[in-house]
Amino acid sequence: MNIVITGGNGQVGFELQRQFAPFGTILAPARQELDLTNAEAVDVYLEKHQPDLILNAAAYTAVDKAESEPEQAQRLNAELPAQLADYAAKQGIPLVHYSTDYVYPGNGETPWQEDSPTGPLSVYGQTKLEGDKAVLESGASHLIFRTSWVYAARGNNFMKTMLRLGREREALSIVNDQIGAPTPARLIAQVTALAFTTQGSPLTINISSGVYHLAPRGETSWHGFASEIFNQAREAGEALAITSEKTAGIPTAEYPTPAQRPLNSRMALGKLESALGITMPAWQSQLGLTLREYLDQ
Repeated sequence: MNIVITGGNGQVGFELQRQFAPFGTILAPARQELDLTNAEAVDVYLEKHQPDLILNAAAYTAVDKAESEPEQAQRLNAELPAQLADYAAKQGIPLVHYSTDYVYPGNGETPWQEDSPTGPLSVYGQTKLEGDKAVLESGASHLIFRTSWVYAARGNNFMKTMLRLGREREALSIVNDQIGAPTPARLIAQVTALAFTTQGSPLTINISSGVYHLAPRGETSWHGFASEIFNQAREAGEALAITSEKTAGIPTAEYPTPAQRPLNSRMALGKLESALGITMPAWQSQLGLTLREYLDQ
């Protein structure tokens, strides 16, 4: 069985490779092997390799840069998932697509449900929403996992940036009014695997097609996330210059960016937990696992 993973060198794609390796031959082409911005090249690749499952972890994730490069964001976040979903529908194979809390308007304090009204605040969020809609309307057997604040032991992410800055600086100012759940890429891959029936071949989705929120339980701000990173790193024996007293919280208004960020990234998890018969773990415990993996490298 051939499993195609787009974005295989990214944080989520790498974890998907590790998680799905026992189920078949993993095809995770690097950029030099397959240019995902080239629709014709994607068609040729799919025709050549005839996948039994597509896991689409590719995305244009440079949120601020997307404001000045909307065409690139449109291709990877909207047109590519539409193309993959169309192929999956025609071939009768399942597709998993990964999305984001940025599709919601980001106001209020109530956790978003999967059927909450959308209202992206940025080019990134708008193009991701268009990709979601294309998958939903494709007729393919599909799962769309909307997640938030992704990080991992590899790649560029908030956890690793905070550890670096925590070693270099004695004081930091970090946004404290954007609220969400930090989600490790490893957890995303583990939950994805749980959604499949692994007896026999090919793999089949064992829950209803549709949108699911995938994140740990609990909530925090970026400031709270950073503080927990520093606390757990110290407990693990890391020497940090930063002190808790010098980790200041600031409002988003004091940290302007080209793309507007959602203040409310809380996402209800009941649909996913009920479908899979699981309880998602707390974000703090997941940070501990990811932090230890990184520090032990």
